[in-house]
Amino acid sequence: MNDAAHIKPLTGLRFFAAMWVVLYHYWPNLQVGVSPALIEKGYLGVELFFTLSGFILCHVYLESFGEGRFKYGAFLWNRLARVYPLHLATLLGVMALGLAAGAAGFAIDANILSWDSLPANLLLLQAWGLAPQAAFNHPSWSISAEWFAYLTFPVFAWASWKLRHRAWLGAALAIGFMVVLYPAYAALTGGQSLTQATIHWGALRIVPCFALGCAMHGLWRSGAVKGLRAGAVGAAFMGAGALMAAVSGAPDLLAVAGFGGLILCLAGMAEHGSRFASGKGFVYLGEISYSVYMICVPWKLLFVNAATKLLNTTDDRLPWYIWLLFIVSVVPLAAASYHLIERPARARMKLMMDLWAKRRSVAPAA
Repeated sequence: MNDAAHIKPLTGLRFFAAMWVVLYHYWPNLQVGVSPALIEKGYLGVELFFTLSGFILCHVYLESFGEGRFKYGAFLWNRLARVYPLHLATLLGVMALGLAAGAAGFAIDANILSWDSLPANLLLLQAWGLAPQAAFNHPSWSISAEWFAYLTFPVFAWASWKLRHRAWLGAALAIGFMVVLYPAYAALTGGQSLTQATIHWGALRIVPCFALGCAMHGLWRSGAVKGLRAGAVGAAFMGAGALMAAVSGAPDLLAVAGFGGLILCLAGMAEHGSRFASGKGFVYLGEISYSVYMICVPWKLLFVNAATKLLNTTDDRLPWYIWLLFIVSVVPLAAASYHLIERPARARMKLMMDLWAKRRSVAPAA
C-alpha cells in the first residue's frame, strides 16, 4: 500500500487484533483458575482482521476496478506476496519442530504433522474443507480464508462499486447478510458459531466480515463521518460497544458490527486530521502484526515444551513470571520474522512481477 492509501490508525489496530488472538491462545498456559470473558472471545480478533481487510482492499483497489484499470493477475500476485512467504516459512518451521520433538521423545499432538493435510496447506486451501486435520501452523487457516476473499474480490468490488452512491444501502445489506447468515449457520450445524469455524468453514467465515469492511469503506468515502469530534465519539462508542458485546455473552455478530463501526470512525478521524494511533510506534506494531499472528503458535509449541522440560513438570501451565516472558517475547520475535522473512520475501516477489511485466512490454510481437 502506498503512503497516500495508508490510514495509519487502521494499521495500528491490526496489532491489537493480533495480540487479542495471542492472548486467546496463550492464556490456558498461565497458572490461574479463571479465564476472563474478554480473553475467551479472543477468536474475534480474526473477525477484526477480516473486516479490516475488506475496508483496506476497497480503499486501495476499488477505484481502479471501477475505472477498468484493475489487473486481477497482478492483484493476486501482490496478495500472494503479502501472505505466502511467511505462511510457508512457519509451515516448514512447525514441521521441523514436530519432527525434532518426536525424535527427542516429546509428546506432541499427532494432528500437527498430518501429512494428508499438507497439500491443502501448501495450496492455501486448508480453510475450504479440504484439510482432514488442523495441522502444522493452525492459525494459517485464516490466511486460506483471506485467499478465498482475494480470489473472489472482483465480486465484492463489483457490488461496492455499484453501491458507491448508495452507501447506507450497502451497509444495511452487509448487516442484513450477517443477521441472516450467522443464525442460519448455527441452525445448520447444530449450534456451532460461524465465528469459531476454522478448517471446515473458514472460507465462509470471512465473507460477512469482508463484505462489512467493503460497506464501511463505502460509508467512509460518502462522508458519513462528519468531522473529527463525530469520529472520536463514534470510535469510542463503537469500540466500547464491540467489547461489551464480546464480554456480555451477546451474539458475536454484534461485536463484529461494532468492529465495522470502529474501523469507519477511525478512518474518519484520520481523514479529518487526527493523529490518534498514528505514531511510528503504533504503525510499526501494525506492520509486524501478521508476523505476530503467524508465529504465535509455533512459538507456543517451542516455548511451552522447553519450559516444562526445564521446570521438570508435565503441567503445561506456567508461573506468571515465565508466562509474562512467554507473551512479551512474541513482539521481538515477530519483528525479526518481519525483517528477515516477511518483508524481504514480499519485496522479492514484487520485483519478480515487475521484471516479468517489463519483459512482456518489450517482447517483440509474434
